[in-house]
Formats: sequence, structure tokens, C-alpha cells
Amino acid sequence: MDGIHDLGGKLGYGSVDVNEPEEPFHYDYEGRMWAMSRIAKAPDINIDWWRHVRELIQEDDYLNRPYFDSWAQTTIATMIDSKVFTTDELASGVSATPPLADVLEVDYEGVLQQNAEIAFDFSRPVDTEPTFSVSQTVVTNKEGHSGHTRLPEYARGKTGVIHSYHNAHCFPDDYAKGKPSAQHLYTVAFTATELWGADANPNDRVTLELWEDYLAPK
Repeated sequence: MDGIHDLGGKLGYGSVDVNEPEEPFHYDYEGRMWAMSRIAKAPDINIDWWRHVRELIQEDDYLNRPYFDSWAQTTIATMIDSKVFTTDELASGVSATPPLADVLEVDYEGVLQQNAEIAFDFSRPVDTEPTFSVSQTVVTNKEGHSGHTRLPEYARGKTGVIHSYHNAHCFPDDYAKGKPSAQHLYTVAFTATELWGADANPNDRVTLELWEDYLAPK
């Protein structure tokens, strides 16, 4: 969906601090929040639904809320939506129902290390052959939609070249709706001038991982 989360190519939001310290977390709660997001998930929550819920945060709140604070807001919202707990339980800090399973004591630093060693695989088998081939020229869709998508606004209606092919992967636009479909996935290269206009460096390139539904032959 189009919203404040899709800031690529937007002007007026200030510069990016490239000299920010390299530590992953600035406050203790951020590490705990990251660990909670990895272990506290309902069965019907997937990464694309989680991302879409985060995209629904109101603009002022989204821009002013610290990054991992928005993660907390999103995780809580998905848990309430999935009936893992209620708003009353959240406010009181006390569960009104028995736990679904034995509660395990978890060391969040251990969770961080465990997840750092895991490579999630979102590839899926499909029965169709890929529509596009490496070095083929393609054009991206011009229009977005109201749901979750991985095609950023700045790259819509733009011409690029297939750089590489990655087999089929979960299609985010459908996965966010609970539809477990998959599509062929490509890395598409765009010139900076195609994306940003004549003032951009003609030697620069931007690559995006894009699914087949986002593309059409040029």
C-alpha cells in the first residue's frame, strides 16, 4: 500500500546519518523487543501480514515513534487480532486464561544468537516456467494497491533489466492476505537516471528483488 512507510525517493525528510554507531540496539528494550518478535508469534501471523499491520500505523505516530517501539505496537496488534491476548489482559499485565503451552524461560540474547545463525527459506515450488530471462528488458507496474506490496512507489512504471533469477518465492501481496501463493522472483537493475531523472549519476544502478506480477515485457 502507499503510505508514510514508503519513503524511498521522497524529499523533505532530512539526511540519513551514515555515521551512526554500529551497535544493533541503542536501548535494552530494543533487544528484548526483537527477541519477542522472533518467539512470540501466533500460528496465523506471517512476515507479510506483520509488515502490513505496521504499515497501518498513523503517519504522525509512524514518523515520531522509535523504530523498535513501532515493532512493539505491531506485534501487540497482531497478537490481539489473533486472540493470543486481549486489550484488558495487556493493560493489566495478567492473563485471564490458562496458557496454551508451558511457559519457558528464554534468554533474549540467546534468541538473538540463535536467529543470527538461521537462514529462513521462503522459496516455494511452482508448476509454471519463468516468464522472463536474464538480460531481458522489463517495465514495472504503474499502480499500487491498498494491501501490502514490495514494489516501492519510486520504482513503478520504470524500465529495467533482469539481472538474475531466484526461482519462486512466497508472493508478499498474497501472503499478507493469508493466501499462500508463490511467484517467480527476479533481481531487476535500474539506472539511477531512470529512477531519479537526468540529474542522477548515469553510472549508478539500483537493484530490486521483484516478483513476476510486478513486471511486464518492454
